[in-house]
Amino acid sequence: MAVRDPLGPHRKVHPLTDDPAAALEALLGHRFARPALLREALTHRSAAERRGHGSNERLEFMGDRVLGLIVAEWLVERFPREQEGDLGRRLAQLVSQPVLTAVAEALGLGPALAVAPGEARAGVTTRATVLADALEAAIGALFLDGGLDTARDFVRRAFAAVMAAQTAPPRDAKTALQEWAQKRGLPLPDYQLTDRSGPPHAPVFSVQVTAGPLSGTGTAPTKRGAEQRAAAEALRAAAGPA
Repeated sequence: MAVRDPLGPHRKVHPLTDDPAAALEALLGHRFARPALLREALTHRSAAERRGHGSNERLEFMGDRVLGLIVAEWLVERFPREQEGDLGRRLAQLVSQPVLTAVAEALGLGPALAVAPGEARAGVTTRATVLADALEAAIGALFLDGGLDTARDFVRRAFAAVMAAQTAPPRDAKTALQEWAQKRGLPLPDYQLTDRSGPPHAPVFSVQVTAGPLSGTGTAPTKRGAEQRAAAEALRAAAGPA
């Protein structure tokens, strides 16, 4: 998903010799009173021990909740006549991993991340999950350092393009797959939880779905999210008109 540069012509270009944390501070539009928060937000778990402080996982946990609140508030304001179902689908798309990754890439977040040398050589700073998590961690750091208004200002600037592009509520993948199966006289899609991993505060669910000849798998921090991703993969496998 292409996302317009959130800063547009106002982006300040920093040479590669610049401190990446200072460059990101400028991109986030906030001078940190507690720079340690920003350093933590930029630290992948592979580099946490080497840097002598925690990874960005705790800030990601915080940022995920802050982002959801800010986007929900924005949607209610922007679409005053829409009901919960449509708003929920909009919210799910706007905070989804593909959107977060695209926004993080537009910001140039990857080069600012601290990772272990081996992980850097493996290209971990370009991985979708790493970029999405780092963006949420940055939002968490903004919230803790500057409060909700600071986090809100950043989110509304960084997500403006994807919000504007969302003219209609996204179609729910599980609903679409169910309709696909019913139209063909097939049983309802069958979702099976295949794995649950991760710590209690950051679980990871893996789900597999079958719907007639179609199948798909999905992984997400919630079971429902994993089901949605599995359904979306199954629909892509259809490769034909519904």
